[in-house]
Amino acid sequence: MSTSAAGYVFRPSTLEGIREVLTLARRTNRSVGFRGAGRSYGDAAINAENIVLDLTRMNRILDWNPKTGLVKVEPGVTIKQLWESILPDGWWPAVVPGTMFSTIGGCVSMNIHGKNNFTLGPFGDHILEFELLTPEGEIFRCSRDENYDIFRSAIGGFGMLGCFTSIKLKSKRVWSGLLDVEAINVPSLDAMFDCFKERLESADYLVGWIDTFAGGKSLGRGVIHRANYIDQGIDPNPAQTLRVEHQQLPDTILGILPKAILWKFMKFFINNPGMRLINMIKFRASRLLDRGGTFRQSHAAFAFLLDYVPNWEKSYGKGGLIQYQSFVPKDEAREVFRKQLQLCKTYKYPPYLAVFKRHRPDEFLMSHALDGYSLALDFKITKRNRERIWKLAAEMNKIVLKASGRFYFAKDSTLSSEDARAFLGEKALEEFAVMKRRLDPSGMLETNLARRLFGTS
Repeated sequence: MSTSAAGYVFRPSTLEGIREVLTLARRTNRSVGFRGAGRSYGDAAINAENIVLDLTRMNRILDWNPKTGLVKVEPGVTIKQLWESILPDGWWPAVVPGTMFSTIGGCVSMNIHGKNNFTLGPFGDHILEFELLTPEGEIFRCSRDENYDIFRSAIGGFGMLGCFTSIKLKSKRVWSGLLDVEAINVPSLDAMFDCFKERLESADYLVGWIDTFAGGKSLGRGVIHRANYIDQGIDPNPAQTLRVEHQQLPDTILGILPKAILWKFMKFFINNPGMRLINMIKFRASRLLDRGGTFRQSHAAFAFLLDYVPNWEKSYGKGGLIQYQSFVPKDEAREVFRKQLQLCKTYKYPPYLAVFKRHRPDEFLMSHALDGYSLALDFKITKRNRERIWKLAAEMNKIVLKASGRFYFAKDSTLSSEDARAFLGEKALEEFAVMKRRLDPSGMLETNLARRLFGTS
C-alpha cells in the first residue's frame, strides 16, 4: 500500500486470451507487466499507464499424481489451492511463503523462499519444468534438461522474459498434518545467531522474530521457532490431521471476536509506543512459556502467519508499509544486522516487525540467495517519514553491499539502480540482457520495478 499507479488491467482465462493481450500491446505500443495475487511488497506488479496482465483466472490444476507428488498447474493457482489439493494425499508444497494467497506463477517469477530455505532451498529448486510464452508468440518448454539457459533465467526473472503458462513441480511427502514445534527465547542478537547455528542440523524449519525496540545488551533479542516433520507412524490419527478442515486458520479470537475486523483495532497500536508494548509483551510471554519442550501445530498454522489477521496491512494506514530485506554472507551477517538495528535507532524509525532466516545458494541467474542469513524489517510509511526511511534504507544498502550482500525484488521498494547492479554484478546482468534481447527483443515486458532498477528495455 506504499505505492500505487493506474494501469490497464486484463484478466484472461486462456492461453489465447494472453496472446490477444500481447497483440493489443504491440498494436498500441504499450508495455506489459504480469501480476499474480499482488502479494509483492513493492512495485513488482505495477505498470503505470500501461498494461497489467492479471493471471489469477488461469487457476486450474492440470495434473496431480498422488503416488509421486508431481503436480502441474496454471500460473494463477494459489499456494492455498495447491496445498488443499495435495495434503489429503499426504503431500505438502516443498516451499511456501508467509501467505497462502500468492500464486504459483508469482512464486516462480520471484523465486520465493520460506522458513526452510537452509534445507530445501527456494521455490525454484522444486520446479521440474515450465512452459513460457514470449511476447513474440513462441512457447518454450524449459527444464534442467531442455532450454536450461531460459530455465535458470526465468525463475527469479521477475516476469521480464515471458509468461508462465504451465508449471510442473514436486511436492514434499508428509506423514502427518502436524509439525513438532519448539519455541526458544534468546536474549540478544549474538544468542540468536548461536541458537540458529546449534539447531541447523536438527531442524526442518527455523525462523526468528526480533524485538526491534530492545537495545543495549538486549539488542536483537527475540524468539526462535524450530519445526520438524513428524515421521511415519508417530501421528496416531494422520487421516484426521491431513484433512483440509484440520488446517484451517480460525475465523475468530477466543471464539468471540471476528478476525475480519481485528485490523481496525490494531490501528491504535501501529505506532511506536503501541508496538514497543506489543514487542515487550510478546517477548516476555514467550519467555514465560519457554520450557524447553515442543508442541504440535498444523502446517498451515506454522507457515502462514501473514494470514492470521485478514487485511492486516490496512492497520498501517494510508501510507502503507515497506519491507526491507537484506541477505548477508554468514561470516558478515552478525555485524551487518547489528549495524542495521543500531542505525534504525539512530534514525528513530524502529521496524515494527523483524524476521530472521538462514539461507543457502541456488542455481538461478538473478538470485538473492547466498550462504548466509536474511533480516526482513517492516517500516510504517507516512508522508512525513517517507523520505527519511528511503535515506535509512540507502545507508543500510551500503553496509550490505560492503559485506557482499544481496537483495530480493519481491520485497524491494527502495533500491536504486546503482545498488541493484552492484549486488547482481555485470556478468549476470549481461547474461540476462542477452536473454531479454532473445525472448523479448521489442522490450514489451516492463514494470515499475524493472524501470526503476534497470531503466526502459
